[in-house]
Amino acid sequence: MRTKLVVMSILVASFVLSVDRRDIDAQENPAFFGYRVVNSYPHDSGAYTQGLVYRDGFLYESTGLNSRSSLRKVRLETGEVLQKQRVDSKYFAEGLADSTFRYAGEGWGLTHDRRRLILSDGTSTLRFIDPSTFREQGRIAVRDGSRPVEQLNELEYVRDEIFANVWHTDRIARISPASGRVTGWIDLTGLLPKTYQLDSEAVLNGIAYDAERDRLFVTGKLWPRLFEIALERGR
Repeated sequence: MRTKLVVMSILVASFVLSVDRRDIDAQENPAFFGYRVVNSYPHDSGAYTQGLVYRDGFLYESTGLNSRSSLRKVRLETGEVLQKQRVDSKYFAEGLADSTFRYAGEGWGLTHDRRRLILSDGTSTLRFIDPSTFREQGRIAVRDGSRPVEQLNELEYVRDEIFANVWHTDRIARISPASGRVTGWIDLTGLLPKTYQLDSEAVLNGIAYDAERDRLFVTGKLWPRLFEIALERGR
């Protein structure tokens, strides 16, 4: 185990879907969702996106890679970086948060449920952390049926569910924070054409929500575009 300083995204969102979450959670099999692109915006193709937050009319984004990690304030409509704070080259930033702290193990993504921080570390386990003491309060094993779902990356707490990017896939898992069960899958295949994904690490990663205007944004590492999408019930 190793101690690693990470900076991660914390954002409370209230996402309104046409399908009631309780109906989905009651089903034995996960529901499936597609998407409709509402808007497309410029995004810095050099940004190795690790965390994404929409707040007070602006995007706040953290980028990774040693010697390239940064925290940015970005104008949504143009992709212009209005402010940029570089992170010491010895650190690989993993997201965006209101605070920084040290803990044992890997750090991939972070969100909160208004009471506890929720941490991913690349495995199928999510940990719940006390925001005052940073001590672990519990954990859940994320599963789709009987199968563990690993490579959980950036997280977003959305209307009593955890949304999680699954690294190197085009899918976002909708997870019950009580049981760890995957209640739904969001398939974003084709959102960014493969011709624009010029690097093997140019994968989906980054979820932000504008609660005031009910807008959901997604992007990826090294992507030249950021998308506002609406979810559509699939098969």
